[in-house]
Parts: sequence; structure tokens; C-alpha cells
Amino acid sequence: MQHRIPYAGASFGRLASRVAHWMGHPAGFLLALGVVVAWVITGPIFRFSDTWQLVINTATTVVTFLMVFLIQNTQNRESRALQLKLDELIRALDGAHNALLDLEDLTDDELLAIRKQYVELARKARADLKRGRQDTAAENLADHRGRN
Repeated sequence: MQHRIPYAGASFGRLASRVAHWMGHPAGFLLALGVVVAWVITGPIFRFSDTWQLVINTATTVVTFLMVFLIQNTQNRESRALQLKLDELIRALDGAHNALLDLEDLTDDELLAIRKQYVELARKARADLKRGRQDTAAENLADHRGRN
């Protein structure tokens, strides 16, 4: 059972989505550009001092550091949602391999083994197409979790 602090995750998720969306918007770019232009314009006023340079370096470092977490949160959530949509399509399609529903939980070796099967299926399908045959057969794949 996963323990969650009430509303904290949802609030952070909403914040992360809004900030990531806004920063990916042209207005977000223009704001960042405006900050840089303002910094450059103030250079002569502060005689291009070390402190003047430190301000922009520190600000960009802090903003970048925080944005990494916001963007990663948004990316994780979108990835989970997309995976669920794909899982539902696999589950709903007649003839689809339900063993593929949770591939993201497999090891790299298990994923590579399944990929090899799909590469071989693709090779056979291309060969069949060259011979004028169809390439829509739904062959069974071996289950690489120790069950066949």
C-alpha cells in the first residue's frame, strides 16, 4: 500500500503541469529573454562586475535546477498516462498479446528478448510483402518471464 500525503502530490502535479506548460509557451521564452536583455542592459551600470555576472549565473542555475524537477514530474505523469492508454488498447484489441501490458516493469534483458521476436516478425512480414502475401498475422510471442 502506497502512503500519500493528502493533496500534496496533486497540488505539486498541478503546479508542475502549469509551470511546464507556461515555460514551454512563447510568453515563457519572452520572459526569459527579457530577463537576459535586462541583465545585459544593466551591465554598464554595474560596470560588468563580478557580482553582476554572479546574479545571472546564480539565477539561471537555480531556475534550471528547479525546472528539472518540474519537467520530470510532468514527464513521469504523462508517460504513465500514455502507458495506461496503450495498455488499454492492447487489452481491448482482439488478438493482441496481453503479456505486453506491463513491459515497463520488465528487465532490459527481457525487453531485448521480446524486441528480437518483433524484429524477426518484421523481417518475415517484409519478406512476405515482397512475395505478395499479407503481413497481418498475429503470431504468438514467447513469454520471457519464465512462462511459455
